[in-house]
Amino acid sequence: MENIKVTVDNIQVEVPKGSTALDAARAAGIYVPTLCHMDGHKALGACRVCLVEVEGGRGLQASCAFPVTDGMVVKTNTKRVHDARKTVVELMLSAHRQECLTCVRSLNCELQALAKRLGIQENRFAGEMPPTLVDTTSPSIVRDSSKCILCRRCVTVCRDVQSVGQLFPVDRGFDTVIAPAAKKNLGEVACVACGQCITACPVGALREKSHIERVWVAINDPDKFVVVQTAPAVRAAIGEEFGMPAGSLVTKKMVAGLRRLGFDKVFDTDFTADLTILEEGNELLQRLKTGGTLPMITSCSPGWINFIEHFYPELLPHLSSCKSPQQMFGALAKTYYADKIGVEPENMYCVSIMPCTAKKLEAGRTEMCSVDDIPDVDAVLTTREAAQMMREMGVDFPNLPDESFDEPLGISTGAAVIFGATGGVMEAALRTVYEVVTGDELKDVNFTGVRGLTGIKEATVKVGDLDVKVAVASGLSNARKLMDLIMEGKADYHFIEIMCCPGGCIGGGGQPIPTTDEIRQKRMEAIYREDEGLPVRKSHQNPAVTALYEEFLGEPLGHMSHKLLHTKYTPKSIWPTDVAPDDAEKVTVK
Repeated sequence: MENIKVTVDNIQVEVPKGSTALDAARAAGIYVPTLCHMDGHKALGACRVCLVEVEGGRGLQASCAFPVTDGMVVKTNTKRVHDARKTVVELMLSAHRQECLTCVRSLNCELQALAKRLGIQENRFAGEMPPTLVDTTSPSIVRDSSKCILCRRCVTVCRDVQSVGQLFPVDRGFDTVIAPAAKKNLGEVACVACGQCITACPVGALREKSHIERVWVAINDPDKFVVVQTAPAVRAAIGEEFGMPAGSLVTKKMVAGLRRLGFDKVFDTDFTADLTILEEGNELLQRLKTGGTLPMITSCSPGWINFIEHFYPELLPHLSSCKSPQQMFGALAKTYYADKIGVEPENMYCVSIMPCTAKKLEAGRTEMCSVDDIPDVDAVLTTREAAQMMREMGVDFPNLPDESFDEPLGISTGAAVIFGATGGVMEAALRTVYEVVTGDELKDVNFTGVRGLTGIKEATVKVGDLDVKVAVASGLSNARKLMDLIMEGKADYHFIEIMCCPGGCIGGGGQPIPTTDEIRQKRMEAIYREDEGLPVRKSHQNPAVTALYEEFLGEPLGHMSHKLLHTKYTPKSIWPTDVAPDDAEKVTVK
């Protein structure tokens, strides 16, 4: 590739032809602020905080979108540039509801940090504020236009990364808002509740719908026995909320922290991840033997389930009928475990700690009630919310002692841990399916061909006499590519794993902010470290799962399993009109 020479603040650098002024500044080690820019995506130049001066040019240029040429001289820190950037941010603040002390993004807000960096200490442009809309119709996401700075990062991630395309700039000028088409609510459109818009937002304009208060109420209710389950990806990320480096593996500190909050038992979703492999693996084998619908597609990711229900309803027969590990856990907590300890199902309160905002929507689905009309899962906290509860209680997380999960629903294997990374469900399934089919011990349990952050991965695995063709996708735009292949009759796979969020659950919409590819990689490495360090790494060898079948379930795909652990999914309109009355809350603040 041809390189060109550019001078940035008297530093000469070589950059590939086609680079922007922002690229050149970064190559020179010079900081240029950005708000709308997202690496790897087309530059918008919408926010204008990255303005720079180009020698010989008439006006200032948005460096993220301005291509450099050979010999160009760029200045990033002149008085003219500084004054312009400061004015741009002041104008943003003039239309931004400044309730920083009570905002969920306080001290982790890019606008707040930039205002401080630019030395802004007063609002010179105070005046009329745009109309404010707080949309709470989604079970998972709250949209607050009063904090939106119109950077359009949520639009980019919804359209380009997830291919859902439910957010747009609507209206013009002072009246512009980011919203679904025709200013509909999120609860009225095909939002899949993945929360990637939240992690992309630089401010507090998008946030998860909090379940913190309902959990505190349950913990303080003497009639409730409150259990908590933790998803595999949480242990590789929650430490970041307390200043620990990305990729810190804090499983046992996390358990200790949750005990400090007052939960009666601290369990692990990994237990039912192992159970999922037994049910899902046997379902795959059954389909292979009986000529069932292939390829079979995993059903662990609720954002993905929402996506296929909305956009590819004709492919629903390809889905595994298994509930997600979260929902399996809730069903067993309120039946098998409740009976073991003598607690009535209605008094068993199940809380999930998840890396995912779509899990909130999933827990509220009407079909997720295994005992009468009692929800399998009562409340879902994101990784961020769990950390907030610990902060409220003064938990010194980095210095907590190591503690272990409670039994029996806290016993798991390495196969379950890797559910947190893209490719993990596939790898865990292959470890079990291979041994079930062949009867031989699998010497090397590492199926590295399905690992990594690549959007779509393919592999062929020899299982006995059968070449099992598998595919793995993370991020819904990649899922769409595989679904289109199935629609065209070009997908000759037996088994497909799909995770809604890029990188899988380690990059979920409820994880600590920021979440970049570098951070995803470090969290993924932590997940695999835990797998390698566990004595048992195959789901079918989990002794607690074996006991569960012997004492309660009988056998995989049996009557009790179908009743508690399996479900059906329903086609949905891309433009749903039925919003539950309790959720149909649209508040306008003047």
